[in-house]
Amino acid sequence: MRALASASLVRTIVSEDASSSSTCRAIMGKRSIRAQTPALAQRAHLTRARHVTQRSAVALDVEPGTDKATYEDFARLLEKYDFKFGVGDKVVGSVFNVDNKGAYVDIGAKAAAFISSNEVSLNPAGKVTDILEDGQIREFMIINDRDAEGSLHLSLKRMELEIAWLRIHQMQAEDVTFHGRVVMANRGGLLCEVENLRGFVPTSHISMPAADKEELVGKTIPLKFLEVDEERSRLVLSNKRAMADKQFEHFQVGDVVEGVVQAVKPYGAFIDIGGMNGLLHISQISHERITTVANVLNNGDKLKVMILSQDRERGRISLSTRKLEPTPGDMLRDPALVYEKADEMAATFRERVAAAEAAARAEEEAALAEEQGLTVESTVAETEDSVEA
Repeated sequence: MRALASASLVRTIVSEDASSSSTCRAIMGKRSIRAQTPALAQRAHLTRARHVTQRSAVALDVEPGTDKATYEDFARLLEKYDFKFGVGDKVVGSVFNVDNKGAYVDIGAKAAAFISSNEVSLNPAGKVTDILEDGQIREFMIINDRDAEGSLHLSLKRMELEIAWLRIHQMQAEDVTFHGRVVMANRGGLLCEVENLRGFVPTSHISMPAADKEELVGKTIPLKFLEVDEERSRLVLSNKRAMADKQFEHFQVGDVVEGVVQAVKPYGAFIDIGGMNGLLHISQISHERITTVANVLNNGDKLKVMILSQDRERGRISLSTRKLEPTPGDMLRDPALVYEKADEMAATFRERVAAAEAAARAEEEAALAEEQGLTVESTVAETEDSVEA
């Protein structure tokens, strides 16, 4: 690695004893006080450079026996072997001078690089002293060119961000269900944490009633991706789709389930059927015409409903009580009878559906057989004609 190669080059130039090792680090740009002026920094480097050993002088083509190796000599040598660093490059460096504001990193450049506390982790709760320590060697990303002191600025956060988006794109491609922690609730929906990024769950994609959103803060809920836009840093999530996937594994069209009315709307009622809401449309309540849903259903009513259809992609389930009426209009006159006879009526409905499907298959098979028969007859006739010719 080029950073390590540069560091190795300097180590071969300076003495291997402890004093010359510290001299090497000083000459490569280590600053114990970041705020010192360039003049003070230059004076400090010149003072440390006077302690260079005779081996250093030989490596710098200085007369043996003389003590003429200076900071300028080292600067000239480092200029000759300087490696070029660019924004976006990933480099390996050795960490030193760690505090709450950040840390310095020796990457083999003329001056020590710096990583600030807000670039140490993608996790807002991450602390510099918990992540970095003196002597630690690891990879960093360069995010800024040299500042006034000649230092490059580094980041671990940007590297974690790249990995997070890669994982998110993979999860979206595989349409997996994952879990995210709810960090905030507002009128529009929920903010959830996914791979240390924030995603938004619209109210229409929350499986529980909107009034209970605040109860979810701090909890982990199942989610699926609706939209992933890395360029705009936009994540839109759905709790309803994730819940629907679980429910769809247990429910089939024609099943009768027990539910509780959660919300009454002009166009129908939302029924909680065990963790997710299904829509009982006004047209599916009864065979008789209904003008106002609230005249038939109220919040908290318990009833049995039949699953009419399922939409996995949109996380929706359509329900019906109309199919469960023993006689048309029973949901208006005697809803208790509908509840009592629900399973029996559903079984009858499934039998009718099965019979209709069987009749449709038989018709298709007959049509196919007829078509094949005509084809065989046509082939035989053609063969006979060719023989006679």
